[in-house]
This record gives sequence, C-alpha cells and structure tokens, in this order.
Amino acid sequence: MTVAQPTESKRNFMMSTEIFEHPGLDIYAQMTFIVMKSYTAEAGIPTLEELAQYGRMSVKQAVKALQDLVNLRVLTQKMFRQIVGDFADDRLSWAAKGILSFCKDHRTATLKDIANLASQSGDNEHSIRKALRELRDLGYLEDYPELKKTAN
Repeated sequence: MTVAQPTESKRNFMMSTEIFEHPGLDIYAQMTFIVMKSYTAEAGIPTLEELAQYGRMSVKQAVKALQDLVNLRVLTQKMFRQIVGDFADDRLSWAAKGILSFCKDHRTATLKDIANLASQSGDNEHSIRKALRELRDLGYLEDYPELKKTAN
C-alpha cells in the first residue's frame, strides 16, 4: 500500500500582527495582506484570481483590498499594477485611462501631443491636466517623467 503525496506543499511563513492594528482596514484587506505575505519568499506573485480565491473573496473585493493596502503604503503601486493591471483600476476615470493608453502606445508623448489628441475629442486643457494629476497621484506617471512634470 502506498501513501499518496500531497499535491500542494505546505506554506510556512511568519507575519507581524501589525496589519490588524489599522482601525479602518476591513477583513478583505487583512486577508489580502496575509495572502500576499505568504508569497514573499516565493519567486512569483499571485494573480488577481488566485488572490481572490485564497482570500475567499470576489475579484472586485480583492481589487478594493489591494487599493486599500496601496493607500496605507503597505503595498507599492507598482505591485498593485502588476497584479491588477493598468485598466482594471476603478479609481481611474475614463479620461485618465485613455491618456494612459495613448502614453503606452507613444512612450515619448508630451503634453502637446496629448493636447492635440484631446482637441479632437472636445476636451479642454483643464480636463487633460486633471486626468494627468489623477494618473500622477495614483502612481501611473512614474514611467513618463515629462508628463509627470506637467501634471503639477
């Protein structure tokens, strides 16, 4: 008689209880932190779907929990973007997502390029600057220093 080997290996990790001391942090953010902490010693990071599954929550709840952890500076914006993706962030307006999409296709885009594009849509410079500030505040302009300067 043979003994079946478990298909998944045990995960042992140490964790601070500090995450439980944040008064405004809900159970989903706490669970997300616990799941993320279990991946620190491993090569990869969990996908959004894995995070939701292991944390016993919906994908939407997982995204919200990740956003809360970013706001508390427990999780970096870069890690958030890596897990969620740029366009699943519901904190971004459609205008900001459009500018981000344009910037991804045109890596050297300047404010003038974006203003020219916006003139075709009817948006004025104020709405463009507002969308750029939104991208800057949420950490999406780190790869675009030229635009980051003009967002101030």
